Amino acid sequence: MKKAHTINVNGTLMDFHTPMIMGILNITPDSFYSESRVMDMNDLLSRAEKMLKNGADILDIGGYSSRPGAEHISEEKELERVIPVIKEIKSKFPAAIISIDTFRSGVAKAAVENGADLINDISGGDGDSEMFQTVKSLNVPYVIMHMQGTPQSMQINPSYKNVVQEVYKSLNKKINELNLLGVADVIVDMGFGFGKNIEHNYTLLQNIEYFHSLNCPVLVGLSRKSMIYKPLNSTPEKALIGTIALNTIATLKGANILRVHDVKETREMIQLYSLMKEI
Repeated sequence: MKKAHTINVNGTLMDFHTPMIMGILNITPDSFYSESRVMDMNDLLSRAEKMLKNGADILDIGGYSSRPGAEHISEEKELERVIPVIKEIKSKFPAAIISIDTFRSGVAKAAVENGADLINDISGGDGDSEMFQTVKSLNVPYVIMHMQGTPQSMQINPSYKNVVQEVYKSLNKKINELNLLGVADVIVDMGFGFGKNIEHNYTLLQNIEYFHSLNCPVLVGLSRKSMIYKPLNSTPEKALIGTIALNTIATLKGANILRVHDVKETREMIQLYSLMKEI
């Protein structure tokens, strides 16, 4: 059974009686989905406005490509990419809720100081030993994702004895560490495609309900990933229908936040889901 959760964002409680949508804004030249790569400020602002109008609850801004085998860039380069964008979006759309997609505590701190409202960490704290303390000091919600390896190595040969139990155990351990520090607003992400093969990904999808016993909202990031297009012998650019199909399954299994490239189509799916739910 899906549980209702809330998180505190700048003093406002956000609830998850229906799934929220996190729209992806990649300020990178090499993200896996070519249509999501944006470097021009005017284009970024236009995309942000379109996502907000189409129903995005959160804008997730990232300047470090985490696709398998992606180039490792410096913290300075990441800051150069994301901080001006966060400032501009917050200036143009002050009510927008912004997430900073980073594993670096320095980037997270600078982003929050310039208008970001929550931190989305693909490394679950493993990429920077200062991240948990930084989250505590910033007092913002924190998305903790599971990843086996690093973006450069994670898909070489991912291996688990029991992927559901191992991902759960890892997330649970880190949630306990955060709670001991006084961090209450934690969101969990199983990390589809991050150190998992096709079978691992679909096993996790089948067991989303299991992760609600962590007593945190569950974020699902499936959008246009290889677990969709590879079995169909397709490409990320042709994976919209598959993405909506899997996000529908995730919604029925209790996902609280859907991280997506295609906000309008996802909002339409949630509207139809809500009609069924209300009966």
